Amino acid sequence: MNNDNNAASASEKALHAIEQLVLFAAHQQLIQPADADYSRNELLDQFGFSEPYAAEFAEAPLESPQAPLDALIDYGFEIGLIPENTDTYRDLLDAKIMGLLMPRPSEVNAEFYSLTAEKGIQAATDRFYKLSIDSNYIRMDRISKNVYWLQDSPYGDIEMTINLSKPEKNPQEIAMARLLPPPVYPKCLLCRENVGYAGRLNHPPRQNLRVIPLKLNNEKWFLQYSPYVYYNEHCIVFHHDHVPMKLTKDSLKRLLGFVEAFPHYFIGSNADLPIVGGSILTHDHFQGGRHTFPIQKAPKEDTFTHASYPGVSLSIVKWPMSVLRLQGADPAVLLECGNEIYEAWKAYSDPEAEVLAFSGVDGERTPHNTVTPIVRRAEDGGFEMDLVLRNNRTSEEHPEGIYHPHREMHHIKKENIGLIEVMGLAILPGRLKEELDAIAGILAGDTALLEAAGSQADHALAQHASWIQELAARFGTALDREEAVRTVQNEVGIRFTRILEHAGVYKRTPEGQAAFRRFAHSLGFR
Repeated sequence: MNNDNNAASASEKALHAIEQLVLFAAHQQLIQPADADYSRNELLDQFGFSEPYAAEFAEAPLESPQAPLDALIDYGFEIGLIPENTDTYRDLLDAKIMGLLMPRPSEVNAEFYSLTAEKGIQAATDRFYKLSIDSNYIRMDRISKNVYWLQDSPYGDIEMTINLSKPEKNPQEIAMARLLPPPVYPKCLLCRENVGYAGRLNHPPRQNLRVIPLKLNNEKWFLQYSPYVYYNEHCIVFHHDHVPMKLTKDSLKRLLGFVEAFPHYFIGSNADLPIVGGSILTHDHFQGGRHTFPIQKAPKEDTFTHASYPGVSLSIVKWPMSVLRLQGADPAVLLECGNEIYEAWKAYSDPEAEVLAFSGVDGERTPHNTVTPIVRRAEDGGFEMDLVLRNNRTSEEHPEGIYHPHREMHHIKKENIGLIEVMGLAILPGRLKEELDAIAGILAGDTALLEAAGSQADHALAQHASWIQELAARFGTALDREEAVRTVQNEVGIRFTRILEHAGVYKRTPEGQAAFRRFAHSLGFR
């Protein structure tokens, strides 16, 4: 009898959750009033119900779908819709549910361009971003758990984040995913065929993904938002076809064209070479959004002009990496100037400064120089293009990359320094949240943990052992908890700033900066 009551209670909760979700979707205009009965019936069928919630339902709409979604997914696990109650399987069902409560892609596209025509591009992106949140494609419940602080540095404030929004798979799921055949469809996470895709263990679900078609340089591209939103309105602009990333003059033209159409957004590209490039080099794409990054606030140190590019100024920016900033009112002139600098840099060597554009023997030349380009509109409506000089050489001392986080920093970060971090927003691995909390505990008096971290090779803090000893020697182990947390965060921020300096081709020394100016002068800038 008790089991029957529990089953009845679970089904009642699930039916109630369906009503809450339908009301939420209607209130947020994910569906229209005429779609309510249809959407309810789709959800009833999905969960094996033949009738809706029987009790009177007179609740106010929720601000977020998360609570009824969680209740419905719990019920889905109980009735066998997912084999395990893990984040991966829950996300597969989550997206499936919300996919039943969304407009079709063509309707989203029509609304976007109707709003653009009637109220302007900012109103259209506001609505599209809200839809991406309301549909739970952007998981604000997870993003709200991210750790964030501002770090003072010689270059201004650096933004520090420990990102927890991307769920980690458990070891069993990783092992199972390895047994699956290599993916052939969609070819990658950026392909347009992801829209509506159900997902699998080794590919996230995308039934609640919508994308907006764009034309850049008379080519077909798409706009979508990142599900992990590393900053406000973090968008991805990706090619219609699965073609590899390649930085060319056309790339720069696309970036300038984008900010002409979306003047409230910046846009940039990862570099197109390994080590200094992004995590996905197989599909041409850019990243943009509505955020003012620290690099944008960094002061200019020297400014030059060029007789061939009237109205364009070139500045060296005070930044840990090597940044050339172009500013001008005419995007066509800016494009020609930016492309000349890019093409010159690809072939530029200065052995005195340890800058080598190529390596190789037997006639095979491996290129090493490229750029991370960033484009935005200035306050006066003009155009700004930052070209961050990159080089991907390795050496015996630095086999992971000479201009890459050096090994003594790998306990904090060992991944590539991509576009977002180039601009001064650190995206540190989620593991650091617990690790840094534990290290703060050591500075606040946990001497047993201090001993264990330094003596046990398999300890969770073993990779930090030498750094912990250094911190304990400098700050002692008697700080109060809040002071310990602030101290650890400050030290992480200092190390991240050094990581950016490692990635800088021209170092922040008199010799390095003189070599940087040699490059500018070699192009005819005076």
